[in-house]
Amino acid sequence: MPDTYDRSLAHWSEEGRREMEAFYAVATKDYRVLAEAHDWRTELAATSADRRILDVACGSGKFPAALVQHAALDETPTWTVDLLDPSAFSIAEAARALKPPFVKGEELCLTAQALDPKRRYPLVWAVHGLYAVPAADLDLALERFVGAIAPGGLGFIAHARAEAHYLSFYTRYLERREGTPYATAEEIEATLGRRKTAMRVENLEYVGVVPADRPDVLEGYLQRCLFDESISLAAMRDDPDLGPYLASCRQPDGSHHFRQVVATFFLRN
Repeated sequence: MPDTYDRSLAHWSEEGRREMEAFYAVATKDYRVLAEAHDWRTELAATSADRRILDVACGSGKFPAALVQHAALDETPTWTVDLLDPSAFSIAEAARALKPPFVKGEELCLTAQALDPKRRYPLVWAVHGLYAVPAADLDLALERFVGAIAPGGLGFIAHARAEAHYLSFYTRYLERREGTPYATAEEIEATLGRRKTAMRVENLEYVGVVPADRPDVLEGYLQRCLFDESISLAAMRDDPDLGPYLASCRQPDGSHHFRQVVATFFLRN
């Protein structure tokens, strides 16, 4: 079976839309929580007159969409968002999701570690986008990320901790399978610490909920968490590693609650 990065990239495609839509039926909350947890209206207003953003691993553009919906941003003046992702499908999805005050800038179809080190932006973010970065590339990816922050600018990373559902579920999946674990917030924090990056780190805790009457959403959501559409919900429940975990997440009313612990990094260059 292809390893984590290759499976992740393959799922960012039209063929992976079913799992993607099921995933976001639950995970849209991830972005709402991030939009509401920080005063982004004030942050954007205080940032440089050079109103450009680099969205690293832009995915489907859910974070800027959440900011528009939940952060009470002014629609003018606009922010030009350069979309960086190794998936052309993701860039197209993210571009369609942008609404004022965000407008599409350049399309950078590449990995974070391949970013031109001469680029500078007043605001750089990577929101739930670095999980599948190969371990050997994480240091370089973060070097390029931090290097892209202009003097006086802000870098923002949101990434789950090892105890969060996303990582703990995938770790269980790999118990009897070959594969590279997802990068953890702990690894990101340690890497940034070694680089002497000025940062503030805050944790957010919340629960993602799948109602009892949506087994289709539950299956697609969990498949997307694993980037593996070949394993059915029934097979997950029968799996000796995944089954007990899913049973522990099931509530008396039949719904499933998935605990998330997300580290938010605010970086200054």
